[in-house]
Amino acid sequence: MANAETHHPLARGSRARPGRDWRRVLLRDELGVVIVLACLVLVVGVVHPPFLTSRNLLSTAQSSSYVCLMACGMVFPLAMRDVDLSVGGNYALGIVLGAELMVHGVPPWLAAVALIATCTALGALNGLVTTLIAAPSFIVTLASALLFRGAALAMADGRQIAGLPGDDSFFTVAGSDIAGVPTAVWTVLVVTVVLAVVFTHTRFGAQVRAIGSNPEAAAYAGLPVGLTRIGALAVSGLTAGIAAALALAFFMAGDPTIGQGYELTAIAACIIGGTPLMGGRGSVPGATMGSLILSVVATSLVFFHVPINWTTFATGAVILLAVALDAGLRRSRGRGLLPRQKSTAGPTP
Repeated sequence: MANAETHHPLARGSRARPGRDWRRVLLRDELGVVIVLACLVLVVGVVHPPFLTSRNLLSTAQSSSYVCLMACGMVFPLAMRDVDLSVGGNYALGIVLGAELMVHGVPPWLAAVALIATCTALGALNGLVTTLIAAPSFIVTLASALLFRGAALAMADGRQIAGLPGDDSFFTVAGSDIAGVPTAVWTVLVVTVVLAVVFTHTRFGAQVRAIGSNPEAAAYAGLPVGLTRIGALAVSGLTAGIAAALALAFFMAGDPTIGQGYELTAIAACIIGGTPLMGGRGSVPGATMGSLILSVVATSLVFFHVPINWTTFATGAVILLAVALDAGLRRSRGRGLLPRQKSTAGPTP
């Protein structure tokens, strides 16, 4: 019986499918975004060779690291058909909270842990409120974005919080370089790998994808939709908190106005990286690549002497192009699957 199952064509197909799915995702999502990023960097570098210097490339990666971290966390709610519009406000509140704690004598490393925990709890609170009042996460997180931003402004009295202990190891490590690479860039790499594994190889990640694919069927099957939503938005808050800690270490000041518009840029990076708004799938590495693409576009405009006001226009154009390409890929993927489904259907017994 075991041999029959091993040699049965359907058994072989079911065993081979994970490998085929992995190659299909790799070739159509992550690898495609990597190719776009490489071509973009190459084109700008050919026109302006100074763009390819290691100093400029590391500076570009450093500037994109904060949004990149938020984008990595944003993949989880987006894959559930939710959205977190509060990450920018959460990020600003975390920076202000950490700066206030440090000014009042709390050791910087402990203050960093406290601000990350607070941002994570605020993200989970978004999920709890969304679940309890059965409101769209778009509305809940839009309201909480204003609440978080307002709390940051009130806590800082509308001013930057300075006077932080810059000689502490927190600033010399988290805000500096390790082996010539900014600590923030190393953190992005670690977070990308960890969250990619969580998203693709854990029960929690599978629940996120299943609920995003069909929320009604997932609820009917007994999946914990509410708890999974709370967890997904908590991950989004966690990455906003990590970004806040790194930004505080780098800038050495608590600015309550920082992070405006970061939530939309993070969503754009996810879309560019292959995470659709209709849920069911996503790519953490793709979100990282999408953030880098947006950062390269913004940096290249400086090299081409384009006014900074055109950065938003260019970002919008990149988003539209990414959405159009994603829609085209999904349509071609659907057409490509139909013949294979018909050819594998056997005769009715």
